[in-house]
Amino acid sequence: MLTDSARRQRQLAIIVTILGSFNSPFMATSVNVALPSIGLEFQLEPLLLGWISTSYLLALAPFLISFGRLGDIQGHRKVLTVGLLLHLTASGLIAFSASGPMIIVGRILQGGAYSMVQSTLIPMLLSSIPVDGRGKFLGITTASTYFGHSAGPFLGGIITHYLGWRYIFWCNIAMSLTTLALMQLIREDSPVAARGEKFDFPGAAFLGGGILATMYGFTTLPSPAAALLIVAGIGSLSCFVYFETRTPQPIIDINLFRRNLAFAFSNLAALIHYAATFAISFLLSLYLQKVKALTPEVAGLVLVSQPIVQAVFSPLAGRLSDRLEPRLLATWGMTGTLLGLIMLAFLQAASTLWYVVLCQVIIGCGYALFSSPNAHAIMSSVDGRSYGVAMATLGTMRQVGNTFSMGLVMLAMSVLVGKADITPAHPGPFIASMTTTFAIFALLCFGGIFASLARGNIQRGEQA
Repeated sequence: MLTDSARRQRQLAIIVTILGSFNSPFMATSVNVALPSIGLEFQLEPLLLGWISTSYLLALAPFLISFGRLGDIQGHRKVLTVGLLLHLTASGLIAFSASGPMIIVGRILQGGAYSMVQSTLIPMLLSSIPVDGRGKFLGITTASTYFGHSAGPFLGGIITHYLGWRYIFWCNIAMSLTTLALMQLIREDSPVAARGEKFDFPGAAFLGGGILATMYGFTTLPSPAAALLIVAGIGSLSCFVYFETRTPQPIIDINLFRRNLAFAFSNLAALIHYAATFAISFLLSLYLQKVKALTPEVAGLVLVSQPIVQAVFSPLAGRLSDRLEPRLLATWGMTGTLLGLIMLAFLQAASTLWYVVLCQVIIGCGYALFSSPNAHAIMSSVDGRSYGVAMATLGTMRQVGNTFSMGLVMLAMSVLVGKADITPAHPGPFIASMTTTFAIFALLCFGGIFASLARGNIQRGEQA
């Protein structure tokens, strides 16, 4: 039985995890709604607006696994606290920005800081949660993420409309300060399973450099330097794999991918799913405000339908994954997302707002059914000393997938839209780029169904 003190510590850890899980998606979706206003103030073209979202992802993904490993060694609470301090500092820089490039610099700093937060939040919680209740609590934290997605378009639209886009970042500072204050009430860190082990700095450099070069190269397609960056990134990742197999205490055990089918294919399924869904809010935000001529406030109300559905159904999906096979639940979720993307691929300038909402509701149901069971499958396939790395690997798949998603959008817009303005009178090029992107996303999701099925059963112990 837990003592009253231990129970309070667990409750505080859950609250901190919920707040931290809410913060990042709230920022992402609220900033997406504010992008047209930011572009109007600084006279930014659509491609540069895309970099406000993409730069955050480029800074976030390369360090997730390394900070996850550092949390396993030094303690998740310690790394989380430093990340929150850096994150609120970066948010303050953006709130005072005087130009588009200054915002992008702030977003880079914000992304790097949040990689520390994202890689340590869930591991700090899971260490105190019984195995048979893991799906339920992952569902709760996933729901908080989607509540962030839900509140972002709605509150972001209201804040942008009545106060201005800068106040979005002031709200972010307030949330970070609240989370940091609650952190100080947690007297003891979660068990440090890998305490005393050495941190592999060369491995971290190869991994971070490889992810950054590959992701940046993809987002700059079709520029001549893109191919060189992608090749350099793949080369760095290859060196990382080579040295990690020969390092006594690596950043990540490569055997997790070689011999653990559940871990490998669950992460692959996550990569595909996030690549096929992240840019939906970005595209629909531009569609609703530039083609449908809606205000940020009204556009935010339309965009809130998908994350609300995700937030409502994620706890249910988490509880189901404690009883039913996560592989099947996640596969059904991927199928639901595929159906919604196929519908979005037929979106036109004359489409009704109800059609947009219906597409988002279907995707939201699929997303909820996929996400919690998939995270459950990943965390159930490793032991306690690898929780930080496992969650950070999933986070890396998410952010690489998100960047891949935005990269496809920017590539389609550079080819089909270029520097042309998007207006209700001339929406053709943008509509063509949007529907083409949604069709590609649907193809990705179709392939993701097979990756999800290939992972093997988790609850029956059939993973390799």
